[in-house]
Amino acid sequence: MSKNDFEEFQKQLQKMFGNVNISTPFGFQQGQQKPTEPEEPQAEEEEEDIFEKIRHFNLKPREIRDELDKYVIKQDEAKKVLSVAVCDHYNHVRRTIEGSDSLGDEYAKQNILVLGPTGVGKTYLLKCIAKIIGVPFVKADATKFSETGYVGKDVEDMVRDLVKAADGNVELAEFGIVYIDEIDKLSGSSDGRGKDVNGRGVQINLLKLMEEAEVSLKSQMDMMGQMEFMMDAMNKSGKKKKQTINTRHILFIVSGAFSNLAELIQRRVAGSKIGFMSDSVQIDNTFEYLRQVETPDLVKYGFEPEFIGRLPVRVACESLKSDDLKKILTNSQGSILKQYVEDFAGYGIKFDMDEEALDAIANKASEEQTGARGLMTVLEKVFRNFKFELPSTKIETFNITKNTVENPVESLEELMKENVDLQKDALKSEIDDFVERFKNDHGFELKFNAAAKTELVSESLQRDKTIRAVCEEKFKDFPYGLKLIAENTNCREFTVTKAVVKDPDKELSKWVVERFQSDDESKADGQEKK
Repeated sequence: MSKNDFEEFQKQLQKMFGNVNISTPFGFQQGQQKPTEPEEPQAEEEEEDIFEKIRHFNLKPREIRDELDKYVIKQDEAKKVLSVAVCDHYNHVRRTIEGSDSLGDEYAKQNILVLGPTGVGKTYLLKCIAKIIGVPFVKADATKFSETGYVGKDVEDMVRDLVKAADGNVELAEFGIVYIDEIDKLSGSSDGRGKDVNGRGVQINLLKLMEEAEVSLKSQMDMMGQMEFMMDAMNKSGKKKKQTINTRHILFIVSGAFSNLAELIQRRVAGSKIGFMSDSVQIDNTFEYLRQVETPDLVKYGFEPEFIGRLPVRVACESLKSDDLKKILTNSQGSILKQYVEDFAGYGIKFDMDEEALDAIANKASEEQTGARGLMTVLEKVFRNFKFELPSTKIETFNITKNTVENPVESLEELMKENVDLQKDALKSEIDDFVERFKNDHGFELKFNAAAKTELVSESLQRDKTIRAVCEEKFKDFPYGLKLIAENTNCREFTVTKAVVKDPDKELSKWVVERFQSDDESKADGQEKK
């Protein structure tokens, strides 16, 4: 432990026990009495039972499937398999809590392996399942882990993250769901021809967690966490905090794209030897082969048999076609299109989209080959300039057509031309906003006449700058100049003309000179009268 760590540790002890002398047993000086620990407040008797949903879990697989249908398009087989596995698992958990489970230690946990390309809804399916059941959910990326934890994360960190997701409630976290994506990357070689040593080590560490393990709530790599652990251990009074979490009832679900695995399965199904076939086998339907996956295929791909043995439930997800992507836009409760509707609604703007536009977006998203993620890529390209320009106008509605999807920039330019009067009105209202700010900040009121406003709007459009930016640039010296003018007068209002807008510095100088000349003339007239 470094000197800084030691000093920090001592401060932590002092907060808990008062003055501490580390050299004496338990950190107390001789003759010093251990301070009395404040009693922890008693929990209210009517506190809501956080395990209510789990204790009374009675969902049927069809009910879970029907709920998933609201959010995830297609993946019918995956929904069925996941619904059955989840119901079996949490029915067992319920019986365990009730004390009526006859299987006890003989129960085999149904951890799940999900295969399928990116963007088909794997993560979304599992998030929805966790939400339906009411248990904490954690997603992790398999590529972030290392065997030792010194370089990369330790696999046990996932379980600790589950406790965080449960707001520190260890008991609730012990019934949560851990989802590990990109598990196929742990096989080392994506074609199954080699194994990565670190990937093998991570697999071995994971299989311990997936069966049953006691995981410390404090990571060995977390110095402050270890200090807290030591202080909790030294605290002899009060309620003891749980120091570990048991993974027996945590459901582990792993997934991956598994590139080239379909080729291995096709070779097996076809009964052909690798040596007599091309390395680039043509796959007509990847899904049809992945759904036939067997343990030897996964072992050949690069996984340890013991690791695969902890994943008895396996299901493949289908790729999404254009029609599926269109349904996601129109029917899914989690459609990304709703996000864009809300984004524009924040500025008081609405838009309509016709069927041809929906088809065009779905087709372009399909070409991206990233599943549902392709929808956001396409929508971002379509709406990017609209989201930038329209909030600064008074345009409140617009239409998205096939032409808009194909040529968004040109479509926006046409929309702006059609509504140029509305745009000018919006810019004129920005002038009024500037006048109000200028008065509040400096105490002077600028009155722009019609010609001045027209000139400002024209310059704003020509320079592609907001009225605020143009005015702040043009009138940056006005506060100082107007103060000079107002020193010997009560004048707080000034009329801004077209000439002032075109050359503000020149006109401001004229105002100042005229003001001083007027003062000089007044003084001269006074002397003559005397």
